Amino acid sequence: MSYSNTLMESLGIEAVLMTKDKVVMTMPVDERTRQPFGYLHGGASVALAETAASMGAALHVDMSTHNVFGIEINANHVHSLKDGTVTAIAIPLHTGRTTMVWEIKITDEQEQLICVSRCTIGIVPKRTS
Repeated sequence: MSYSNTLMESLGIEAVLMTKDKVVMTMPVDERTRQPFGYLHGGASVALAETAASMGAALHVDMSTHNVFGIEINANHVHSLKDGTVTAIAIPLHTGRTTMVWEIKITDEQEQLICVSRCTIGIVPKRTS
């Protein structure tokens, strides 16, 4: 799967591990992901979280017949960060036929919790017309 010309490429998100039971992705804290005050932007954390959940959900479905879309996400930003790399670990809490719920914890390099998120993914059949 190509990540070229996607938000993943723009933010420097990299896949480390992708299984049905766990997705691990990293993202740098740099000029692409900081807010104007110099700290990791909450929106960048949310983008990382939804990316990890969506990629995990895609492993559970036949992508030739279905699409996966984030339909709800929440995030609690519990610590700030100016530099380094954050790691998202996404674990499925529910894997149904039409929806999935994923929990995503984002930590810094010292494994300090930066953000915790929950994302609901919709599983939508592709249109045939």
